Amino acid sequence: MSFFGVVRDVPRTVRLLALGSFLNGVVSFTFVYLFVYLTGPRGLSVPQAGVVAGIGGIGLVAGNFTGGWFGDRYGHRRMLLAGALASGTALAALPVLPVAAMYGVLPLAQYAAGVVRAANSALVAVSVPEGGRRQSFALVRSAGNAAFAVGPPLGALIAARFSYDWLFVADGLGTLFFAGYAAAVLPAHGTAHTRPAHDPDAPGLLCELRARPAVPVLLAAILCVDLVYRQQYSTLPVFLAEHGHGAQFYGWLLSVNGGVILLLELPAAHLLRRRAPLGIVGTGLLLVGLGYALLIPGAGALSAVTMMASLTTGEILYKTTATAYVADQAPAHAQGRFQSLYAGASISGQVLAPPLGGALYAHAPGLLWPACAVLACGVGAAVLAARRLRGPGVPRAGREQDSARAPERQAQPG
Repeated sequence: MSFFGVVRDVPRTVRLLALGSFLNGVVSFTFVYLFVYLTGPRGLSVPQAGVVAGIGGIGLVAGNFTGGWFGDRYGHRRMLLAGALASGTALAALPVLPVAAMYGVLPLAQYAAGVVRAANSALVAVSVPEGGRRQSFALVRSAGNAAFAVGPPLGALIAARFSYDWLFVADGLGTLFFAGYAAAVLPAHGTAHTRPAHDPDAPGLLCELRARPAVPVLLAAILCVDLVYRQQYSTLPVFLAEHGHGAQFYGWLLSVNGGVILLLELPAAHLLRRRAPLGIVGTGLLLVGLGYALLIPGAGALSAVTMMASLTTGEILYKTTATAYVADQAPAHAQGRFQSLYAGASISGQVLAPPLGGALYAHAPGLLWPACAVLACGVGAAVLAARRLRGPGVPRAGREQDSARAPERQAQPG
């Protein structure tokens, strides 16, 4: 099936959400230039800028972890709109605020952005039947990757032609536009997007997780592998520079990574849609570990390119499949909370990877890549082993095979 054929098979609501995510992502470039803005126009020292950026990152992770709780109680559409309004307003106002206020406003803006991310995932999950979610999540991820390819160069142009302040204004206005767009395209009444899923008589979150023992294993694995995966944005460029590769080579590697994901992730999700999900996820995590293992002997151009190819293939396999698996496992009354757990785990490396990886590289540089390889391969093996886990409320290994065959069942009449 062609790329456009795959897109046509995705529900209209998801296509509209993907378009909105792309439009918002194009102007969501402030996080790329935040440190430069703080140490440049704002005049903060490097330690001060690190504190501000760090607490902003903590706010983002906290928003991802908790946004689904609000969505289950008040409705995912409502939380998406509230988060976008709060984040957009705070970002647009940031350039006129004193430095002291940034310590509170930036974490608030990032927290609200995290709520938006969790709500967006939950909206995709409730818009698609179980078993057919991989292509939908792949489409939304493709839209985000396409936006990231456009956003940073556009941000650099705005900063050069105008000022860094305009980056925050553009990001804030773009987020507010996204709120208006989402309000227009998502039905306001009588849908799973708007109905609160809170049921006081339903089992609690811990009980639901115990009934699905493969899900906590997967969540822990995603948290660990994200710590490894995001080393490519922190310690990897330092390592490459020390082995004679400049910024241009590093930028080219990232461009290849983004381009391959943009081209192949959606077709791969379609081709593998009937394969058991945990096997795909576990294989992807093993490929991430293998990629970093290739750096242990050194960083020649060929080994660096091969490392990025392995990392990219692993990302294509595990990210979309894991997101859809968690959504398929979630009971209706806890879909938002399950998506929040996954969203928080999948972005935790943004806060944890730079300090932990940097500290290990500073004290024992020869141990960083072996540690990354062992950790990623270890959690990959754990996910593969989790296929055999059975919970009291799930008849077959976390519904592994049921999730893989769900599209075939749904294609039958009745």
